[in-house]
Amino acid sequence: MHRMHVLASAGVAAWMSIGAAQAAEPFRCGRVGGDLTFGLEANVAGLDQHSSSAASVRNIAMNTYETLMTRDENMKPMLQLASAAETSPDGKTITFTLRPGVTFHNGKKMTSADVQASYERYARVGIDRSILAPVDHYETPDPATFRIVLKEPRPTFLEAMSSITVPIVIIPSENRDVPAQQLPMVGTGPFQLVQFMPDAYVKLKRFEGYTPDTRFTDRDGFGGYKVACLDTVTFRMVPEPGARVAGLEAGELQGVEDVPTIAQKRIAQNKDIRLLKLQNFWLNVFFGNWSAPPTNNKAFRQAVMAAVDFDEIMEAASDGDYKPNPSFQYPGTNYYTEAGKELLNQHDAAKAKKLLAESGYKGEKVVLLTNKDYPSLYNTALVMAQELKAIGINAELQVLDWPTALQKSMKGTPDWNYFFTGWITYVAVGGMQTLRPMAEPNPVYTPPDNKTDPAFMAAFEQVANGATLEIRQQGFARAQQIALEDAMVVPMGVMPKVQGVRSGVEHFEPFYNPRLYNVWLKN
Repeated sequence: MHRMHVLASAGVAAWMSIGAAQAAEPFRCGRVGGDLTFGLEANVAGLDQHSSSAASVRNIAMNTYETLMTRDENMKPMLQLASAAETSPDGKTITFTLRPGVTFHNGKKMTSADVQASYERYARVGIDRSILAPVDHYETPDPATFRIVLKEPRPTFLEAMSSITVPIVIIPSENRDVPAQQLPMVGTGPFQLVQFMPDAYVKLKRFEGYTPDTRFTDRDGFGGYKVACLDTVTFRMVPEPGARVAGLEAGELQGVEDVPTIAQKRIAQNKDIRLLKLQNFWLNVFFGNWSAPPTNNKAFRQAVMAAVDFDEIMEAASDGDYKPNPSFQYPGTNYYTEAGKELLNQHDAAKAKKLLAESGYKGEKVVLLTNKDYPSLYNTALVMAQELKAIGINAELQVLDWPTALQKSMKGTPDWNYFFTGWITYVAVGGMQTLRPMAEPNPVYTPPDNKTDPAFMAAFEQVANGATLEIRQQGFARAQQIALEDAMVVPMGVMPKVQGVRSGVEHFEPFYNPRLYNVWLKN
């Protein structure tokens, strides 16, 4: 057996030990106590992390739940609730040793039975349940040991398992059979649920039974050494940007998830507020609904791709703060490729009209499904509607709240044609996880039979199972080329995330979701 402690790089069988005692002193709160109110930019309709890919849900869940494996500050896989992992020589069996003394919010000690129940529920209702498709079965030889037996060796399985887009959070075994969207929020994280008012607020309190991971001295990405310094955290849903900024300026909110570009210059002059910027945060994308005409027609989708002006759209979406990004990955990362770049940002009305004629489009209504919780997405849809009308497409907006729009997009109902969203962790985690939303069994563009392009799936499998990084990179480039030729998902540009906190908020750092552990208030 090969003993493993922390994965050093995604998809590479190189591991680093963190079992040895570290010389540095562990993190200590500068002050214990206080109540912090944090403003979110989107509504939260539910708290079932297994069955939601919404960042708004993850904002809460990453403070209350934990996983066997997660991602570190650089988005590399790392162990969390597992103290060690061992892979058999044939690559088919992975044995996890669980950290001792981990307790659920209901007082129950975590065992391998809870882990197995969590994985079985995720395989049934999880949004990214295809992560677990390679699994043959699970074994729990004792309460501290959880074993995953794969059907075949899969070099990227641990990379996939550690994804934090829809993380496989560990729940008590008694919640194994709870239906999707009805999961009680009982986890092992540093905060526990007090009260949830949909579309209003979520209140958390310190979990007194939490045991920090002593292999670390501070938080590290979504893992590491965590301490709940605050008595309570209230996530208040404030989708209107002006109200969110006003709340931060008045001190009613001690932190906010997003400060719009238009307000940043003024806020930067306020000595009582700190602005914190995460440069590569949001890949602005749209995709068509393949279960509804006319977006079930490839030539029509290609006509739309040919017509739209990405720069005009991104300017409106970001108030001018964006970067072109002709890829599903960020430059400098392992899987960045510009394959298919020629199909992006064409702004070619003549080509678009020719493709429209080929598609047989006869002026049918084309519904652009969007929301106002995220102004960037609303503005994206608004500008795109005007650009489509300019080439003769009968486009109209359907504006819903974000949770409702997201759920509608996932069901592929025939009453909408285009959906607009931001890919955050899908891009950050890289590789196979970035392609997963386009792959079987549940691609986001919802083809009627849930079957995607066989050539895309072959490339996806190469990314998943390629023996070397070079082979996986070649597969990723092919998959991206096919995705853009088929107009599965269209990436338009990257926007940063600027978060704001009051000056009395200490040790808060911007990340893909707000981490309120290891954060304290001066007074």
